[in-house]
Amino acid sequence: MIDIWTVFSAVLPTYLLVGTGVWLRKAEWLTHEADESLLRVVVNVLTPCLILDNVLGNEALRRPGNVALPPLMGFIGVCVGLAVARWASRWTGAGSASARRTFVATTGFQNYGYAPLPLITLLFPRETTGVLFLHNLGVDVALWTLGLVAFGHAGWREWRRLLNPPLVAVVGGVVLNLCGVRLPSFVGSAIHMLGVSCFPLGLVLIGATLSETTPELRAGGGKRLMLASCVVRCGVAPVLMLGLARWVPSSVELKRVLVVEAAMPAAVFPIVMARHYGGDVVTAVRVVVATSVAGFLTIPLWVRLGLSWVPGVSGVPMGAGVP
Repeated sequence: MIDIWTVFSAVLPTYLLVGTGVWLRKAEWLTHEADESLLRVVVNVLTPCLILDNVLGNEALRRPGNVALPPLMGFIGVCVGLAVARWASRWTGAGSASARRTFVATTGFQNYGYAPLPLITLLFPRETTGVLFLHNLGVDVALWTLGLVAFGHAGWREWRRLLNPPLVAVVGGVVLNLCGVRLPSFVGSAIHMLGVSCFPLGLVLIGATLSETTPELRAGGGKRLMLASCVVRCGVAPVLMLGLARWVPSSVELKRVLVVEAAMPAAVFPIVMARHYGGDVVTAVRVVVATSVAGFLTIPLWVRLGLSWVPGVSGVPMGAGVP
């Protein structure tokens, strides 16, 4: 059984990488002008390579249950988060409808990509990482449908953002894996080398983005809203998601993914969505910062509790998932 200090040791690098991004932005070594080009590289090149590296040759993804159920559970998990956030929004003290909508949209989505990825990679075998990407497919669908509805926007113009390189990599990788296709070794090696650089660079970019939100936080206030976001995202939602992991019939790999996803703080991307779709940016920033700070303590606790409470998901020694 993995102890809490092992989980904490797996969480710590994530926060150190985010902190590195904050420092690089403050030092002006990673400029705002570089963000867009680096983000395109991460999303359009590195992320698809990371997905293919973990999907191709993955025996767990040749089982029907691990192909169909993870996206559905990803979508359902978001529905749970949004429902609880909507219920709690009346106690946030948000002064406008825009702020309440932003609270729901930001608090309802856990950080489903770069935060859980290194944790799952370090704690579990490679097969679990492949299932994570299929789970995240369902979260992506929820982000560009339910998330937009929460912000007060919807329509094909926005929903077509679902057609992106990571989605193509997930679907294409699963099909190739089911067909037993094997890439030449030199191609696989190149894909692996590109893929492993994905989440470090992604986390650094998240840190750089968060460092630019300091002016919004200096506005002061918002204590009730930040407390409510922590209660929902770091307290109530994990209990409900762990319940899904315990009682929904699914594979060990998916249960492990759900345990880790349950512990995650709010996703960072809704800050970008708030700016683009007329949400309240200050509210989004407060939710992300508050839950991320709280998550430093709550993530190890929830993951450790989940590993002991959900049958059959006890992990393997740290590093087992690292090639």
